[in-house]
Amino acid sequence: MSAVDLSQNNTSNGSGRLSFMRRLSPPVLALILAVILFFAGGLVNPNFVSVTSAINVVRLAAFLGIIAAGQTLVILSGGEGIDLSAGGVVTLAAILVFRLTNGENNMVPVALLVALSAGAIIGFVNGIGVTLIGIPPLVMTLGMAGVVSGTILVVTGGQLSGKTPEIMAQWISDPLVGGIPGVVFFWLLLSGVMWVVLERSTYGRQLFAIGVNRLAARLSGVRVQRVVILTFTLSGLLSALGGFMLLGFSQIVFLNLGDPYLFPAIAAVAVGGTLLSGGKGSYWGTMSGALVLTLIDSLLTAMRARIPELGEAHKLIILGVILVILLSFYGRQRSVRQ
Repeated sequence: MSAVDLSQNNTSNGSGRLSFMRRLSPPVLALILAVILFFAGGLVNPNFVSVTSAINVVRLAAFLGIIAAGQTLVILSGGEGIDLSAGGVVTLAAILVFRLTNGENNMVPVALLVALSAGAIIGFVNGIGVTLIGIPPLVMTLGMAGVVSGTILVVTGGQLSGKTPEIMAQWISDPLVGGIPGVVFFWLLLSGVMWVVLERSTYGRQLFAIGVNRLAARLSGVRVQRVVILTFTLSGLLSALGGFMLLGFSQIVFLNLGDPYLFPAIAAVAVGGTLLSGGKGSYWGTMSGALVLTLIDSLLTAMRARIPELGEAHKLIILGVILVILLSFYGRQRSVRQ
């Protein structure tokens, strides 16, 4: 074989490897990792690898995925956009539904409408603060989170009275078809809606455009302020929806119900391959990221049952290290694709 043939062969192999790496997009990598983690759970607990366990993991991931839907939109919009008020909105929505329904099934539609409206209003205010006043998104949403938490304390006085309607448990957490809970079907429905919004709508195209370059988008005729305000409004609405779904699962509400979901929601978006600088990503990636984080948490919980010395602090450290490794690897994947 001549030197030219060897060179062509090496080039062909290199191109093949590069093409293979390009196909392994972050959402696909996250999904593959989720499958590996699931079967690796059998090494910790033989009962972990089962249909029941898989359904339970997807159910838990669904709540995180729903809350992370709004976060996906905000991060895609760029401009260092992250919604730190999402946890407070989740809690507020759950409290509103809990108190307004007081266990009455016929009050669920009204309570849901009120909760979604409250979340949308909070998101709208965030958008106004970011666009018209010029407050950085992190500062604006962090301040709004404090306002929401303070308002909850003032209104409730720390006493949460009410009751969760039975129909919410039946349609959200209880099995509907084939032992699969209703929240999983709703999550799939939401994923379809998010795909249409991001990939087949004018708003979606404009969202990606302002995420890449807001100045270029503005010069192209995109009303950047309007898109950003709408994005934060949708984020608040989706966070409120997550609070409603979470109440149907927990059947009880407390003052920091949504706080544990704030940073995992951001991490799910990042692990799923959405650039924190905006302009590139997908909700499919966020769904895969939610599965990965839920599986890691489940595995660490199972390990704590076998290793009592593994406390909550150690669990958080391990989770943080894993996230750093994942995000670092995804960064290399982006450089390969470029």
